[in-house]
Amino acid sequence: MSTGGADKSGGGGGGPVKTPSDFLKSIRGRPVVVKLNSGVDYRGILACLDGYMNIAMEQTEEYVNGQLKNKYGDAFIRGNNVLYISTSKRTLTDGA
Repeated sequence: MSTGGADKSGGGGGGPVKTPSDFLKSIRGRPVVVKLNSGVDYRGILACLDGYMNIAMEQTEEYVNGQLKNKYGDAFIRGNNVLYISTSKRTLTDGA
């Protein structure tokens, strides 16, 4: 007898459960926004990350208070400084 709650469908979504780890694997090589605890945003291409949330990015732009402050070829961000990682809705050339 099935209780209906044994599958991993996410409760009404119809698809499999997506863990944070699955999400992070799926966005490698894509544009992201990384917000730091200090409030600074870094926008660029996610090159790789590890279990400590250390992040390597390419074509990185630094934004302070929404204004572009600096551009870096490659950047490394220590994981304990990261507030969140978000996929970027716009391309990097669209600006702030």
